[in-house]
Amino acid sequence: MQKKPKLSNIVDIATTRFFNIQSMDVEFSNGERRQYERLKPPGNGAVLVVPMLDDETVLMIYEYSGGTDRYELALTKGKIDDGEVPLEAANRELIEEIGYGAKQLTYLKAMSIAPGYQSSVTHIVLAQDLYQASAEGDEPEPLEVVKHKLADLETLVYNDDLTEARSIAALYLAKEAIKQQQL
Repeated sequence: MQKKPKLSNIVDIATTRFFNIQSMDVEFSNGERRQYERLKPPGNGAVLVVPMLDDETVLMIYEYSGGTDRYELALTKGKIDDGEVPLEAANRELIEEIGYGAKQLTYLKAMSIAPGYQSSVTHIVLAQDLYQASAEGDEPEPLEVVKHKLADLETLVYNDDLTEARSIAALYLAKEAIKQQQL
């Protein structure tokens, strides 16, 4: 079993609304020392939701992404507010972003994006038995909701508009979870 390194001198070197950049000294069990930097966002993490209209049809969105400066095809996602657990945040985000809530929410997995330098965690949730509901969210414009078939997943993941790794991984997790439910 590997022994976890000792961290010291953890200092915020830059802070924005969404990120803290921290510097930290790391001492490994063999005596080696390094200085690391990491992104440490404030808050409680995020959710990414796979909303299933039925066992074959996933609802996805086109949303402007500042990092790539284009509209990206992705799944519903958002931060977990204070006092919320991931399943509550998932249902709230569904209602705000796509106009549906879910009677059945299944927690699938927690994922990191780039654990070598980023500490954020995204909780993947499968949403089934959808019902229409709406609430105002924080999106600056209405999101385009599109339907895709999970049976076409192998083609969908090569769609040039779908580049977010979390969404691609979540689709595979959801497909397998639904398959297991049907056994």
